[in-house]
Amino acid sequence: MGTFERYLSVWVALCIVAGIALGQAIPKVFAAIAAAEVARVNLVVAALVWLMIIPMLLKIDFAALGSVRQHWKGVGVTLFVNWAVKPFSMAALGTMFLGWLFAPLLPAGEIQSYIAGLILLAAAPCTAMVFVWSNLCEGEPTYTLSQVALNDLLMVFLFAPLVALLLGVASVTVPWDTLLLSVVLYIVVPVIAAQIVRRALLASGGQPALDRILRRLGPASLVALLVTLILLFGFQGEQIVAQPLVIALIAVPILIQVYFNAGIAYWLSRRLGVAWCVAAPAALIGASNFFELAVAAAISLFGLKSGAALATVVGVLVEVPVMLSVVAIVKRTRFWYEGAPA
Repeated sequence: MGTFERYLSVWVALCIVAGIALGQAIPKVFAAIAAAEVARVNLVVAALVWLMIIPMLLKIDFAALGSVRQHWKGVGVTLFVNWAVKPFSMAALGTMFLGWLFAPLLPAGEIQSYIAGLILLAAAPCTAMVFVWSNLCEGEPTYTLSQVALNDLLMVFLFAPLVALLLGVASVTVPWDTLLLSVVLYIVVPVIAAQIVRRALLASGGQPALDRILRRLGPASLVALLVTLILLFGFQGEQIVAQPLVIALIAVPILIQVYFNAGIAYWLSRRLGVAWCVAAPAALIGASNFFELAVAAAISLFGLKSGAALATVVGVLVEVPVMLSVVAIVKRTRFWYEGAPA
């Protein structure tokens, strides 16, 4: 992990300050950006999201799906946690904490929107950052690649219906046309475009050509993320200043669900006799989120100024330090995992 990525949470915190300050200093500029939208899709944010997502998807080799059979137990554990546990546990935790325990401390009109943002965050399994976490915990690279490729493929078909189901349970009105447009814009088209570019690069210059492009696009991808966060906090500034505890309160269910889902994946892997080099990344893949997609979907569905957009950004804020702590936990418990049978 490079220095920039390692301190991502620091940059996000600085973006909070910068966004709030700029939103107060030049509100007309932010209003003009908010008005640049078609079919409720903000064009500026859409361009930034593409710049975030495409470099990550260039790393995915869908040919790796053929190796899924080698680690079918580990793949099964992660699929179960990603699609059958994490979105539902997040919906439950969000409702319990934001909708009940913390409700008196939050703006009443935004509570359902915050819960919607948490659901969007949990319904999108992590992609590119998983390679970083897996490498840090000495995970099996073939398993990691095949699992990420499979998750990307499943998101094309499962993200929209799963989000619609859970938002409906949370009593949030689902604009189906906008949701489907978001899936097409932020999943289907980027996946296809990335695979076309990937194959062209590999055909013309091989892996070195692909690596060169990834090195050039990597910083641009992170800068696009940070610019998006500045925009979001520029629009959320007044609410954050008025309710400074909002971010901390939203972070509570996110933190709990990360450790909860990582623990389930790790424990199930041990019960099923999965090798530690697969169980470690399985725990990380099961716990982390594709926050770029969640941010984009929240903006498309609910708007730049929505509580849902803010909730997904809180996920970005806590992602790096929390996932690094999960890496530390699985590495320090390797002796337990490989010790006596569960």
